[in-house]
Amino acid sequence: MAGGSNQGGSKEVVAQGTVVPFQCPKLTETNYNTWSIMIETVLRAFGHWDAITKDVVDEKKNYTTKDIIFQTLPENVLLQVAKHKNAKDVWESIKVRYIGAERVQKARLQTLRNELEMIKMKDNESINDFSGKISDIVAKFKSLRSTLEEEVVVRKFLNSVPKKYLPIVAPIEQYSDLETMTFEETVGRVKAYEERLQSHEEKEEEQGQLMMASEPRHDDNSGHGRGRGRNYERGGRGRGDKNSFRCFNCGDFGHFSYECTKWNDKDNDKEANLIQDEEPPLL
Repeated sequence: MAGGSNQGGSKEVVAQGTVVPFQCPKLTETNYNTWSIMIETVLRAFGHWDAITKDVVDEKKNYTTKDIIFQTLPENVLLQVAKHKNAKDVWESIKVRYIGAERVQKARLQTLRNELEMIKMKDNESINDFSGKISDIVAKFKSLRSTLEEEVVVRKFLNSVPKKYLPIVAPIEQYSDLETMTFEETVGRVKAYEERLQSHEEKEEEQGQLMMASEPRHDDNSGHGRGRGRNYERGGRGRGDKNSFRCFNCGDFGHFSYECTKWNDKDNDKEANLIQDEEPPLL
């Protein structure tokens, strides 16, 4: 039967007269999938898995299997399942607690299928993040004792990436055998293309910044302002706002030369002086 614990969470199992150490995590509220995979592996390794799959097994094997499972259970779960005599009933009781009955399992599988069907990669999302989401859905299928065909997962991935990946997706679909191509290989090819795209975009951005830095800048208040002012006075841009226009007669801002009143005042003063000069002297 199974022995006690060693340091670091190590256990000992007696299999065919040999004491073999193994490590297995404690069952928690969130790690059932990992726990069940590791326990199943240990039981299969020591020839005890039939105690879970068969209704009747050798009594010693049955209690050894229960002992292996019990050592990994928290106290509240242990007290719940300890009433079961057979290791198979213990296993099923834990499974129902963490996964649910068959009806609930089918509902969860349907939810996962809908989630996989609706998932789409966003434009600002990376290949790593998106492929991680798909891998998470696949892992949930496995935890419910169901599987997805590799080809289905590969095609879903290729059909869900944005249009900018079309130059790499099209060759994969045309020249690769998707029936034998793994999901990891597909992700690797598309990721390599993504890295090349990012490198090209960074170079373009760097070149654009260098071009902007090399372009000469023109100051609107430079010495060319007088020439531009003439164009504006002749009907150029900004004609409706005269506050920035300088009169070429008096030098003040706010009006055109033909509107200048100071020029007219000067003309009137000159005419008045001429008239006075032409008047005959008084006798």
